[in-house]
Amino acid sequence: MEHSRNNLEARLWGAADELRANSRLKASEYSIPVLGLIFLRFADVKFREAEQQIGKQGGGRRRAGSGRERYQALGVLYLPDEARFENLLNLPEGENIGQAINDAMRAIEAENPDLKDVLPKTYNRLENRILVELLKLMGSIPMDIEGDAFGQVYEYFLGKFAMTEGQKGGEFYTPTSIVKLIVEIIEPFHGRIFDPACGSGGMFVQSARFVEGHKARAMEEISVYGQERVAETVRLARMNLAVHGLAGDIRQGNTYYEDLHKSTGRFDFVMANPPFNVNAVDKERLKDDPRYPFGMPRTDNANYLWIQHFYSALNDSGRAGFVMANSAADARASELEIRKQLIESKAVDVMVAVGSNFFYTVTLPCTLWFLDKGKANLSPSPPGERAGERGSDTVLFIDARHIYRQLDRAHRDFTPQQIEFLANIVRLYRGEEQENRHDSTEMLAEYGFLPSPPGRGAGGEGATYRDVPGLCKVATIDEIEAQGWSLNPGRYVGVAAREEDDFDFFERLEELNEELEVLNSEARELEERIAENVAAMQGAI
Repeated sequence: MEHSRNNLEARLWGAADELRANSRLKASEYSIPVLGLIFLRFADVKFREAEQQIGKQGGGRRRAGSGRERYQALGVLYLPDEARFENLLNLPEGENIGQAINDAMRAIEAENPDLKDVLPKTYNRLENRILVELLKLMGSIPMDIEGDAFGQVYEYFLGKFAMTEGQKGGEFYTPTSIVKLIVEIIEPFHGRIFDPACGSGGMFVQSARFVEGHKARAMEEISVYGQERVAETVRLARMNLAVHGLAGDIRQGNTYYEDLHKSTGRFDFVMANPPFNVNAVDKERLKDDPRYPFGMPRTDNANYLWIQHFYSALNDSGRAGFVMANSAADARASELEIRKQLIESKAVDVMVAVGSNFFYTVTLPCTLWFLDKGKANLSPSPPGERAGERGSDTVLFIDARHIYRQLDRAHRDFTPQQIEFLANIVRLYRGEEQENRHDSTEMLAEYGFLPSPPGRGAGGEGATYRDVPGLCKVATIDEIEAQGWSLNPGRYVGVAAREEDDFDFFERLEELNEELEVLNSEARELEERIAENVAAMQGAI
């Protein structure tokens, strides 16, 4: 079934991309209308299923005064006749197809207020022949497609459009394997989930999938809250939720200055992939904002504004997982002071270094940060033979830069097995039971977490956490202080034994470039402080 769905996704994308190539449209002009048609086809399939169910209940096709409510009671969008996919597909030749689809989207919004101003209505910009072929293409998706297949088709197209659009694509899309790893580590089984830089909503979708994968109904277990600066991306996110059968409170606003969800101390989980190294944020507007309890960074860089926002949004037992530029883990001066306070709060739980080429916008590596405010309630890590056990004063460092699957020359991701393996290292560190849905016990045995290699599909009985050179290391706050309060996993895990020819020039070049970025940031901050001191001296003369 997995192979069959992958073939369907690839076939649909290939045909849709060929249509775009033979039109006058740029990818950015084409993506939203195509995603809208995937949504429309999904809504129509679900409506037809509900229609049959209502018919079997003896309610007739659509009783006057009760139609919309009966469909919505089944969790299905109500579609009036003009929005039915079959009617659009059978429009006569010469009809204004673009206008008809625009009217269909308006009709859906009118009947389903939660979608007001969400659906695309720019189909009149596309040629009739392109629209006819796209309708036929989406109509070829089987009616009996199983599970969350429409949602996965939507995600597949989101990822492909993001790759095509490059920098702009990275603004709304985080690669799925990165999102899955974050979700597997913070384990959002139940509660409120917040993403203040939510893009197209991928963190919410994967959280719901995580819950469903553990035999629970996502909409009964989690509620999702998001904020996003760009209106078009907010619409993408709300469509993404709808096509996965989810609902959420997604609002448009600039997170630096607007806390639309009154987030401080409110959430069980925070997940995000914020923009890196943003400058020119007006810090005067942020004075006395409770989202920044550790103070304002003096350097012109917003990384530590985001980090503090994620921390402050958590309740007393909340967990956060987010993507951050590597430079933030070693940043000096005022950012170091903020990082020191964060570490001393005992909320920093896990740090994961990720290799280069995982993102569509930058080739540089990144770091995944994981916070857990509940960790402060643990006892300190015991000394002696039990040193390395999780305690209030420990942080687990994982260097996953050598773990990846090469997709093509310029892109990498994690396999399901690799994601499960990395998450299982964290589970072992936390004293939780590891999972083996993707045969990750093979990797646990390979790295020495299991006493003997298991058979394929066997469980991971007897697995225990241990420090592995070049992969993982549990460090105490005292050890972190000795390293200048660095949260760079490479400082702690050491180096595994390597063959002499196991040297990646481009990876090393990117690491050096990242170090240069840190030094440049420090230099800019020093320049600002020197200028302030000179101005103060001149004023005193």
